[in-house]
Amino acid sequence: MSARPPSAGEPIVPLSDERSALDILTKTVFGLWDAVNDLTRLRPTKRDRYRVTIFGSARVDPNHWVYAAVRDTAAELTRLGCDIVTGGGPGLMQAANEGVKLADPEGTQQQSVGIRVELPFEQDVNAFVTQAFEHKTFFTRLHHFVLVSDAFIVTPGGIGTVLETLMVWQLLQVRHLHDTPLILAGHFWDGLIDWARAAMLKPDTPLISPGDLNIPQILPDGPSIVRAVREHHARWKDKQG
Repeated sequence: MSARPPSAGEPIVPLSDERSALDILTKTVFGLWDAVNDLTRLRPTKRDRYRVTIFGSARVDPNHWVYAAVRDTAAELTRLGCDIVTGGGPGLMQAANEGVKLADPEGTQQQSVGIRVELPFEQDVNAFVTQAFEHKTFFTRLHHFVLVSDAFIVTPGGIGTVLETLMVWQLLQVRHLHDTPLILAGHFWDGLIDWARAAMLKPDTPLISPGDLNIPQILPDGPSIVRAVREHHARWKDKQG
């Protein structure tokens, strides 16, 4: 099978012309990104599944009280009719996926989703995930979370959890996401908000607007989180008709 000839007026670029070859590669990559961005604009007219993404640490032991709190909160959200989405790994991600199993043992009602990224040092998808997706990079994985989620809950976590939190916060700030709750669970995250208020809202050089600090909701416990999601879920159902 012969290679496609260049279109009329397009000069052939030999690989020895490194600058021109790099220009073609760059333009092609940007063209692929444009195509992906256009495809992600497509949405179903109606959706029958409300998805809550729960972010959190991979390092929390199942015997820790936070693990049980996340598991039980995810179970309550499952009973409410929510699918649960996590990073698919161990720790608090596993706790959230386990909560789905706790509330729906047969797996007939709600989905327990894991969106993974390839890492050289972390375990496989946890045993409670019923639908798994694998990504090569954090960038595409984060985009996937944004595309499928109707609400975000952030439990205690490390650098990866901070990355996920700030990305969602920023997308809500610039209105690339609309009417999507960003809930910070417990008082673990108080220091992040305090730092943002002190460092980014200095009177002489404000770097954000005061309203930006109201985007994340800090809720103290599982029952308050479930109430907030229940209210948003009810509005979501009304919009679905």
